[in-house]
Amino acid sequence: MKVLFATSEAYPLIKTGGLADVSGSLPAQIAQLGHKVKLVLPAYQAILDKVTKVSVVSQFEVGAAGRMLKARLLKVKVPELGVGVLLVDIPELFNRPGNPYLSPEGQDWWDNGERFGCFAKAVVEIAMDRVGLKWKADVVHANDWQTGLVPALLTREAQRPRTLFTVHNMAYAGYFPKALFDALWLPWEWWNPEGVEFYGSLSMLKAGIAMADWVTTVSPSYAKEICQPALAYGFEGILRKRAEQGRLVGILNGIDEAHWSPQKDQYISHNYSVKSGRVSAKKRNKEMLLTLLGDTDPQLRLNTPLIGFVGRLVEQKGMDWVLSIVPSLLAEQDVSFVFVGSGHGHYEHALCQLAQHYPQRVFVHIGYSESLAHQVEAGADMFLMPSRFEPCGLNQMYSLAYGTPPIVHHTGGLIDTVVDTTDITLADKTATGFVFYEPDAQALKSAIERAICVYKKPRSWQQIQKTGMQQSFGWINSAKAYVKLYAKEI
Repeated sequence: MKVLFATSEAYPLIKTGGLADVSGSLPAQIAQLGHKVKLVLPAYQAILDKVTKVSVVSQFEVGAAGRMLKARLLKVKVPELGVGVLLVDIPELFNRPGNPYLSPEGQDWWDNGERFGCFAKAVVEIAMDRVGLKWKADVVHANDWQTGLVPALLTREAQRPRTLFTVHNMAYAGYFPKALFDALWLPWEWWNPEGVEFYGSLSMLKAGIAMADWVTTVSPSYAKEICQPALAYGFEGILRKRAEQGRLVGILNGIDEAHWSPQKDQYISHNYSVKSGRVSAKKRNKEMLLTLLGDTDPQLRLNTPLIGFVGRLVEQKGMDWVLSIVPSLLAEQDVSFVFVGSGHGHYEHALCQLAQHYPQRVFVHIGYSESLAHQVEAGADMFLMPSRFEPCGLNQMYSLAYGTPPIVHHTGGLIDTVVDTTDITLADKTATGFVFYEPDAQALKSAIERAICVYKKPRSWQQIQKTGMQQSFGWINSAKAYVKLYAKEI
């Protein structure tokens, strides 16, 4: 099959979150199954500054908000992605500083609706072979609200490709005013509760959910959760309808096992595997991590648990729970913490204050660092991931691969990937981490205390590490599941 994979970000070209990791790995895995895949994303300034081998494939016009804009279709070579890469170059919309969605000041671009509405129209032109590629898609795989209009617009095409729309996070629905709906010349019959209208606004996410042939989420548990009001953000009606039609499917994300492998990771100081050197190498990585974080005497902390966190410092990730319990854990337990990430200013400030109060036990790096993220996975003893909700999550899978048992909330993809440590799961050697079931700080604290208790029993701890490292979370199973949906009759 010819598959056009439309996304707003893809690692290593540009990344703000997990969507980039998925878009950077899944298309190549689908291609390895024998399909012809092209990846398409906007030509952001940050990408054009990075790529070197660029050729212009064609030029065409796209309807924007009350105007026509000229677009160039660029072809670039990115060997790491393993598939052909196309960039939609519309300078007025994408050739600007900042990340894909935010200005350098951290605010949403005022014209995001026009930017991604126009991108969706360009994707349709590519899919229908109207831009000179001599390549018509059999399937278009769209992702999140930024491409939500793609499946919708394709419903108006004769002899159109099949469409699949993946929801990576229901919390971001792409809301825009009715004026944008009109300015984009979208069909008037779509403006109703069964179409793209949501309480008087245009929702690009809803467009994808309502009009794609198939809707997927990034884990089986999240597919069930988003049909309930608590995590549906008002979309439970349309999601239940798609589920009843058999058109809503949960497919667990994978991880790039070449990039996230303790055996060959170039970011860590000492490599290891489940078969060789795990215990001693993790301790040496821990010493290196502490040294990098500014610990003046890391030897003192090598035999006491170090708990790592890498991610966004926001409420969704449970940061309020974490900050409410860390002081008491530091007072009651011989434990240290390392936090890597950025987010809400008050969380960043609170973590920095903790680091000042406990300079040898709390280490904080504000901002994202790919190398430090790898070093935390290899050097920490446990990984903290207490998300209120988590569509899939990747860090818990990285942690399992690195022998760093994760401490997680019972939600979304965390349910599908982590087996709680109990007397039963220890005995049958299925335990891989620590799960708390109530969404509150005290339940999180109890899970951390359980983990610390087991950490003091080396044989049990090493068994949990070994079991986690033996799990396989590569992309092959996910890719096969997607291809199966691609091939199903509409």
